[in-house]
Amino acid sequence: MAGRRHPRRAPARTATGAPGADDAAATPDGVVDIDTGTARITADDDGTGWLIEVNGVQSSHIADDPLRLEFEYMRWIAALVDDRHHSDDPLRVLHLGAGACTMARRIAAAYPRSRHVAVDIDAALATLVRDRFDLPRAPILRLRVGDAREVTTALHTDSRDIVIRDVFAGATTPVDLTTAEFTEQVHRVLRPGGLYIANCADTRDLAGARAEIATIAARFAHVALVADPAMLKGRRYGNIIIAASDDAIDVSAAVVKALLAGAVPASMRDDADTRRFAAGAGVLHDANRAEETGDGFSPTSPATPS
Repeated sequence: MAGRRHPRRAPARTATGAPGADDAAATPDGVVDIDTGTARITADDDGTGWLIEVNGVQSSHIADDPLRLEFEYMRWIAALVDDRHHSDDPLRVLHLGAGACTMARRIAAAYPRSRHVAVDIDAALATLVRDRFDLPRAPILRLRVGDAREVTTALHTDSRDIVIRDVFAGATTPVDLTTAEFTEQVHRVLRPGGLYIANCADTRDLAGARAEIATIAARFAHVALVADPAMLKGRRYGNIIIAASDDAIDVSAAVVKALLAGAVPASMRDDADTRRFAAGAGVLHDANRAEETGDGFSPTSPATPS
Protein backbone atom coordinates (compact mmCIF):
# COMPACT_ATOMS: atom_id res chain seq x y z
CA MET A 1 0.00 0.00 0.00
CA ALA A 2 2.03 2.87 -1.28
CA GLY A 3 -0.07 5.81 -2.27
CA ARG A 4 -2.64 7.00 -4.78
CA ARG A 5 -1.48 7.51 -8.35
CA HIS A 6 -2.91 6.76 -11.77
CA PRO A 7 -0.27 6.70 -14.53
CA ARG A 8 -1.71 6.03 -17.97
CA ARG A 9 0.74 5.03 -20.63
CA ALA A 10 3.47 2.48 -21.25
CA PRO A 11 7.15 3.11 -20.56
CA ALA A 12 9.47 4.66 -23.13
CA ARG A 13 13.24 4.38 -23.10
CA THR A 14 15.26 7.45 -22.11
CA ALA A 15 18.93 8.27 -22.10
CA THR A 16 19.14 7.64 -18.36
CA GLY A 17 18.25 3.97 -18.70
CA ALA A 18 14.55 4.15 -17.98
CA PRO A 19 12.46 1.11 -18.88
CA GLY A 20 11.47 0.64 -22.48
CA ALA A 21 8.61 -1.19 -24.09
CA ASP A 22 11.07 -2.70 -26.57
CA ASP A 23 12.97 -4.59 -23.85
CA ALA A 24 13.06 -8.32 -24.55
CA ALA A 25 12.30 -9.13 -20.90
CA ALA A 26 9.12 -7.07 -20.87
CA THR A 27 5.75 -7.68 -22.48
CA PRO A 28 4.18 -4.76 -24.41
CA ASP A 29 2.27 -3.65 -21.34
CA GLY A 30 5.46 -3.31 -19.31
CA VAL A 31 5.17 -6.48 -17.20
CA VAL A 32 8.46 -8.12 -16.22
CA ASP A 33 9.01 -11.45 -14.47
CA ILE A 34 10.76 -11.17 -11.09
CA ASP A 35 11.57 -13.74 -8.41
CA THR A 36 8.43 -13.13 -6.35
CA GLY A 37 6.04 -12.84 -9.31
CA THR A 38 5.79 -9.93 -11.71
CA ALA A 39 6.61 -6.23 -11.78
CA ARG A 40 4.78 -3.76 -13.98
CA ILE A 41 6.40 -0.46 -14.94
CA THR A 42 4.15 2.34 -16.19
CA ALA A 43 5.35 5.77 -17.29
CA ASP A 44 3.82 9.06 -16.20
CA ASP A 45 2.10 11.14 -18.86
CA ASP A 46 5.07 13.50 -19.11
CA GLY A 47 7.65 10.71 -19.25
CA THR A 48 9.56 11.97 -16.20
CA GLY A 49 8.45 9.35 -13.72
CA TRP A 50 7.53 5.68 -13.46
CA LEU A 51 5.22 3.64 -11.25
CA ILE A 52 6.36 0.16 -10.27
CA GLU A 53 3.71 -2.36 -9.24
CA VAL A 54 4.70 -5.70 -7.74
CA ASN A 55 2.15 -8.47 -8.13
CA GLY A 56 -0.56 -5.91 -8.78
CA VAL A 57 0.19 -3.74 -5.73
CA GLN A 58 1.70 -0.26 -6.06
CA SER A 59 5.25 -0.56 -4.76
CA SER A 60 7.31 2.48 -5.81
CA HIS A 61 7.37 5.60 -7.89
CA ILE A 62 10.64 6.95 -9.22
CA ALA A 63 11.18 10.20 -11.12
CA ASP A 64 13.97 11.86 -13.07
CA ASP A 65 14.30 14.33 -10.18
CA PRO A 66 15.42 12.32 -7.12
CA LEU A 67 13.91 14.93 -4.79
CA ARG A 68 10.43 14.41 -6.25
CA LEU A 69 8.32 12.08 -4.11
CA GLU A 70 4.87 11.15 -5.41
CA PHE A 71 3.69 8.88 -2.61
CA GLU A 72 2.34 10.80 0.38
CA TYR A 73 3.89 8.54 2.99
CA MET A 74 7.35 9.02 1.46
CA ARG A 75 6.98 12.78 1.74
CA TRP A 76 6.06 12.30 5.40
CA ILE A 77 9.20 10.22 5.96
CA ALA A 78 11.34 12.85 4.23
CA ALA A 79 9.86 15.56 6.46
CA LEU A 80 10.83 13.61 9.59
CA VAL A 81 14.38 13.05 8.36
CA ASP A 82 14.84 16.66 7.21
CA ASP A 83 13.70 18.02 10.56
CA ARG A 84 16.45 16.15 12.42
CA HIS A 85 19.42 16.49 10.08
CA HIS A 86 21.51 19.05 8.18
CA SER A 87 22.35 18.56 4.53
CA ASP A 88 26.04 17.94 5.32
CA ASP A 89 25.41 15.20 7.91
CA PRO A 90 27.26 11.97 7.01
CA LEU A 91 24.21 9.78 7.54
CA ARG A 92 24.31 6.00 7.45
CA VAL A 93 20.87 4.72 6.48
CA LEU A 94 19.42 1.21 6.28
CA HIS A 95 16.40 0.80 3.99
CA LEU A 96 14.43 -2.39 4.60
CA GLY A 97 12.28 -2.94 1.52
CA ALA A 98 14.28 -1.40 -1.32
CA GLY A 99 11.62 -1.38 -4.04
CA ALA A 100 12.87 1.09 -6.64
CA CYS A 101 15.15 2.73 -4.01
CA THR A 102 13.13 5.94 -4.23
CA MET A 103 13.74 6.97 -0.63
CA ALA A 104 17.42 6.00 -0.67
CA ARG A 105 17.88 8.01 -3.86
CA ARG A 106 16.05 11.01 -2.37
CA ILE A 107 18.03 11.07 0.88
CA ALA A 108 21.28 10.58 -1.05
CA ALA A 109 20.45 13.65 -3.16
CA ALA A 110 19.47 15.76 -0.14
CA TYR A 111 22.42 14.56 1.98
CA PRO A 112 25.45 14.19 -0.32
CA ARG A 113 27.63 12.69 2.43
CA SER A 114 25.10 9.97 3.26
CA ARG A 115 25.62 6.27 2.58
CA HIS A 116 22.84 3.75 2.12
CA VAL A 117 22.18 0.03 2.19
CA ALA A 118 18.87 -0.96 0.60
CA VAL A 119 17.62 -4.49 1.22
CA ASP A 120 15.13 -6.44 -0.87
CA ILE A 121 14.37 -10.14 -0.90
CA ASP A 122 13.77 -10.18 -4.66
CA ALA A 123 17.07 -10.40 -6.56
CA ALA A 124 15.44 -9.95 -9.97
CA LEU A 125 13.63 -6.81 -8.81
CA ALA A 126 16.89 -5.40 -7.42
CA THR A 127 18.62 -6.06 -10.75
CA LEU A 128 15.71 -4.54 -12.65
CA VAL A 129 15.74 -1.23 -10.79
CA ARG A 130 19.55 -1.03 -10.79
CA ASP A 131 19.71 -1.60 -14.54
CA ARG A 132 16.82 0.60 -15.60
CA PHE A 133 16.86 3.59 -13.30
CA ASP A 134 19.36 6.28 -12.44
CA LEU A 135 20.38 5.04 -8.99
CA PRO A 136 23.51 6.18 -7.14
CA ARG A 137 26.34 3.67 -7.27
CA ALA A 138 28.33 2.16 -4.41
CA PRO A 139 29.54 3.32 -1.98
CA ILE A 140 26.65 5.82 -1.92
CA LEU A 141 23.99 3.15 -2.40
CA ARG A 142 24.53 -0.57 -2.00
CA LEU A 143 21.72 -2.93 -2.98
CA ARG A 144 21.66 -6.06 -0.86
CA VAL A 145 19.48 -9.06 -1.64
CA GLY A 146 18.23 -10.87 1.44
CA ASP A 147 15.63 -11.22 4.15
CA ALA A 148 15.15 -7.92 6.00
CA ARG A 149 15.29 -9.48 9.45
CA GLU A 150 18.36 -11.59 8.69
CA VAL A 151 20.22 -8.60 7.29
CA THR A 152 19.31 -6.41 10.27
CA THR A 153 20.42 -9.08 12.71
CA ALA A 154 23.76 -9.33 10.89
CA LEU A 155 24.63 -5.64 11.08
CA HIS A 156 27.10 -4.18 13.56
CA THR A 157 25.80 -2.54 16.73
CA ASP A 158 25.56 1.28 16.62
CA SER A 159 26.18 1.30 12.87
CA ARG A 160 23.21 3.28 11.48
CA ASP A 161 21.73 6.72 12.02
CA ILE A 162 18.38 5.86 10.45
CA VAL A 163 16.52 2.60 9.80
CA ILE A 164 13.51 2.83 7.48
CA ARG A 165 11.19 -0.19 7.34
CA ASP A 166 9.02 -0.22 4.24
CA VAL A 167 8.59 -3.95 3.65
CA PHE A 168 5.41 -5.48 2.28
CA ALA A 169 4.33 -8.90 1.10
CA GLY A 170 1.32 -7.85 -0.93
CA ALA A 171 -0.35 -5.16 1.16
CA THR A 172 0.89 -6.27 4.60
CA THR A 173 4.17 -6.19 6.50
CA PRO A 174 5.68 -9.62 7.19
CA VAL A 175 4.87 -10.50 10.79
CA ASP A 176 8.48 -11.13 11.81
CA LEU A 177 9.22 -7.44 11.16
CA THR A 178 6.58 -6.25 13.63
CA THR A 179 7.65 -7.93 16.87
CA ALA A 180 9.52 -6.85 19.97
CA GLU A 181 12.38 -9.16 19.06
CA PHE A 182 12.85 -7.50 15.68
CA THR A 183 12.48 -4.04 17.24
CA GLU A 184 15.27 -4.94 19.64
CA GLN A 185 17.54 -5.67 16.68
CA VAL A 186 16.69 -2.32 15.09
CA HIS A 187 17.44 -0.56 18.39
CA ARG A 188 20.78 -2.37 18.63
CA VAL A 189 21.79 -1.39 15.10
CA LEU A 190 20.92 2.29 15.59
CA ARG A 191 23.46 4.67 17.03
CA PRO A 192 22.41 6.42 20.27
CA GLY A 193 19.64 8.84 19.37
CA GLY A 194 19.15 7.24 15.95
CA LEU A 195 15.78 7.27 14.22
CA TYR A 196 13.59 4.27 13.38
CA ILE A 197 10.82 4.90 10.84
CA ALA A 198 8.26 2.19 10.05
CA ASN A 199 5.60 2.35 7.36
CA CYS A 200 2.52 0.61 8.74
CA ALA A 201 -0.48 -0.04 6.49
CA ASP A 202 -3.69 -0.83 8.29
CA THR A 203 -7.45 -1.14 7.95
CA ARG A 204 -10.06 1.09 9.53
CA ASP A 205 -10.06 -0.69 12.87
CA LEU A 206 -6.38 0.35 13.37
CA ALA A 207 -5.71 -2.65 15.61
CA GLY A 208 -2.52 -3.51 13.76
CA ALA A 209 -1.15 0.02 13.94
CA ARG A 210 -1.92 0.30 17.67
CA ALA A 211 -0.14 -3.00 18.35
CA GLU A 212 2.90 -1.99 16.30
CA ILE A 213 3.11 1.36 18.08
CA ALA A 214 2.81 -0.35 21.48
CA THR A 215 5.60 -2.74 20.50
CA ILE A 216 7.96 -0.01 19.26
CA ALA A 217 7.11 2.28 22.18
CA ALA A 218 8.05 -0.46 24.64
CA ARG A 219 11.66 -0.31 23.42
CA PHE A 220 12.22 3.33 22.44
CA ALA A 221 12.03 6.28 24.80
CA HIS A 222 10.14 8.45 22.33
CA VAL A 223 7.60 7.68 19.62
CA ALA A 224 5.52 9.72 17.21
CA LEU A 225 3.18 9.03 14.34
CA VAL A 226 2.21 10.75 11.09
CA ALA A 227 -1.00 10.00 9.23
CA ASP A 228 -3.98 11.39 7.41
CA PRO A 229 -6.37 12.51 10.21
CA ALA A 230 -9.25 10.72 8.47
CA MET A 231 -7.44 7.43 8.84
CA LEU A 232 -6.81 7.99 12.53
CA LYS A 233 -10.56 8.45 12.91
CA GLY A 234 -11.20 5.10 11.22
CA ARG A 235 -12.75 6.60 8.08
CA ARG A 236 -10.44 4.88 5.61
CA TYR A 237 -7.47 2.55 5.34
CA GLY A 238 -3.98 3.73 4.45
CA ASN A 239 -0.49 4.34 5.78
CA ILE A 240 0.64 5.36 9.25
CA ILE A 241 4.27 6.34 9.69
CA ILE A 242 5.67 5.41 13.09
CA ALA A 243 8.83 7.20 14.21
CA ALA A 244 10.90 6.18 17.23
CA SER A 245 14.11 7.28 18.92
CA ASP A 246 15.73 7.48 22.33
CA ASP A 247 16.06 11.21 21.66
CA ALA A 248 12.99 13.44 21.65
CA ILE A 249 10.97 13.68 18.43
CA ASP A 250 9.59 17.19 18.21
CA VAL A 251 6.47 18.28 16.38
CA SER A 252 8.16 21.30 14.85
CA ALA A 253 6.61 24.09 12.78
CA ALA A 254 8.67 22.94 9.80
CA VAL A 255 7.28 19.41 9.98
CA VAL A 256 3.70 20.67 10.39
CA LYS A 257 4.11 22.91 7.34
CA ALA A 258 5.58 20.10 5.24
CA LEU A 259 2.81 17.68 6.24
CA LEU A 260 0.08 20.16 5.34
CA ALA A 261 1.59 20.96 1.94
CA GLY A 262 0.89 17.62 0.26
CA ALA A 263 -2.10 16.47 -1.78
CA VAL A 264 -3.20 14.49 1.29
CA PRO A 265 -2.53 16.73 4.31
CA ALA A 266 -1.28 14.82 7.33
CA SER A 267 -0.89 15.50 11.02
CA MET A 268 1.77 14.44 13.50
CA ARG A 269 1.19 13.24 17.04
CA ASP A 270 3.84 13.63 19.72
CA ASP A 271 4.98 10.98 22.18
CA ALA A 272 2.17 11.44 24.67
CA ASP A 273 -0.58 11.43 22.02
CA THR A 274 0.97 8.48 20.21
CA ARG A 275 1.14 6.39 23.37
CA ARG A 276 -2.48 7.32 24.15
CA PHE A 277 -3.48 6.24 20.65
CA ALA A 278 -1.93 2.81 21.30
CA ALA A 279 -3.24 2.48 24.88
CA GLY A 280 -4.52 -1.00 25.63
CA ALA A 281 -2.71 -2.69 22.74
CA GLY A 282 -0.39 -5.54 23.64
CA VAL A 283 3.25 -5.86 22.66
CA LEU A 284 3.80 -8.23 19.74
CA HIS A 285 6.25 -11.11 20.21
CA ASP A 286 7.65 -13.72 17.85
CA ALA A 287 5.85 -16.58 19.56
CA ASN A 288 2.37 -15.08 19.60
CA ARG A 289 2.68 -13.63 16.09
CA ALA A 290 3.61 -17.05 14.70
CA GLU A 291 0.68 -18.57 16.57
CA GLU A 292 -1.78 -15.96 15.28
CA THR A 293 -0.75 -16.22 11.64
CA GLY A 294 0.34 -19.83 11.39
CA ASP A 295 3.47 -18.68 9.55
CA GLY A 296 5.74 -20.70 11.79
CA PHE A 297 8.67 -18.34 11.39
CA SER A 298 11.53 -18.54 13.83
CA PRO A 299 14.00 -15.83 14.88
CA THR A 300 17.04 -15.83 12.66
CA SER A 301 20.62 -16.38 13.77
CA PRO A 302 23.22 -13.67 13.20
CA ALA A 303 25.08 -13.93 9.91
CA THR A 304 28.33 -12.26 8.98
CA PRO A 305 28.32 -8.66 10.30
CA SER A 306 28.38 -5.90 7.71
